Amino acid sequence: MIHHRTVAVAGHQVFYREAGDPARPTLLLLHGFPTSSHMFRGLIPRLADRYHLVAPDLPGFGFSDAPDRARFACTFDHLAKVVEGFTDVLDLTRYALYVFDYGAPIGFRLALARPERVSAIITQNGNAYEEGLSTAWDPIQRYWREPTAAHREALRAMLTPETTRWQYVHGVPDPTLVAPESYTLDSALLARPGNDELQLDLFRDYASNVAMYPQFHAYFAARRPPLLAVWGKNDPFFLPEGAKAFQRDNPDAEVKLYDTGHFALETHAEEIASAIRDFLPAAADAQDGGE
Repeated sequence: MIHHRTVAVAGHQVFYREAGDPARPTLLLLHGFPTSSHMFRGLIPRLADRYHLVAPDLPGFGFSDAPDRARFACTFDHLAKVVEGFTDVLDLTRYALYVFDYGAPIGFRLALARPERVSAIITQNGNAYEEGLSTAWDPIQRYWREPTAAHREALRAMLTPETTRWQYVHGVPDPTLVAPESYTLDSALLARPGNDELQLDLFRDYASNVAMYPQFHAYFAARRPPLLAVWGKNDPFFLPEGAKAFQRDNPDAEVKLYDTGHFALETHAEEIASAIRDFLPAAADAQDGGE
């Protein structure tokens, strides 16, 4: 059974899903844009017999607070601080990370700040290398270089229901496998008053993640966390080259590519769960052997 809970973190109400025995190894699941912990609804039941799973909604996403921009700096650094505070409130002192999309730079910031807490990393279309960025990023990168009102306005098209649905079905051989409540829920929550400006702020601040890529690479190379990249190879935003690049800094990283799009869990939850069930025990054995 999945429990649906809310906890106060630094004055913000953070919604999260939790399942499994807290005495078992913890897997912290961090979602991306434009979704929420709802994206893990098919994965969590497949792993809850063996792991303690915790999946928060980031501020401005899902059922967590959509904070007022006048009182909340909407940056990836700030989101990472909220997630760090969330782990403190729940007393999560050791966990494997599952990161996707926006969740990747947030999770990697956590790993930089507290490397001793991270037992392993599973990255599902969660990028950390420039070669992983497709041309779909061009309009956003233009906004980074020239943060004009016109370039900001042009990005509003990425917040429409049509674009959200496209992100889910693009590159999926059989779009009928994608449940319509996924992109419909995302669209409804994106439409909350003021949420569009918060999301546009994050588009601009994504440049800070790319600037941190060298720090992430140094962490992968120095700490060598057990790492599994599971990737929808038809992702219009994050290319398979981004998955393979993890092996440059961490030669032991495992890479698995699936014939699907950005939201790989919508079509390949069973395959990804199976890969995780194989990977995490081996990762734990490898870490135990190195201590």
